[in-house]
Amino acid sequence: MKRIGLTLVAAFCLAITTFAAENQPTTTRWEGNINVNKLGKYLNLNSAQSEEVGYICDYFSTQMSKATTAKKDKEAKLRNAVYGNLKLMKQTLSAEQYAKYAALMNITLMNKGIELNK
Repeated sequence: MKRIGLTLVAAFCLAITTFAAENQPTTTRWEGNINVNKLGKYLNLNSAQSEEVGYICDYFSTQMSKATTAKKDKEAKLRNAVYGNLKLMKQTLSAEQYAKYAALMNITLMNKGIELNK
């Protein structure tokens, strides 16, 4: 009985450790898989906006990948990539769409462990 109890405790601890390790924020590498179709549905984009947002998302993913792998000025490059993306999106989206996008971007960056207001 003691053996079964210790085995269950060990399995439980292993499961918790694995779960906690996967949910740690990291900026080591940007996995820029932005689903433009889901983003378009969420923001209610028209066809012209959808195409432009696709280009902006591709550009943003490229810039974030470069920024997260940079050896020098990593923080500045991250900041420039994010604010450049927001600027391009503000020109493309309506005020309501942009507000939803900015909130979504803020949550995404927080989940990735990227803080820009240091």
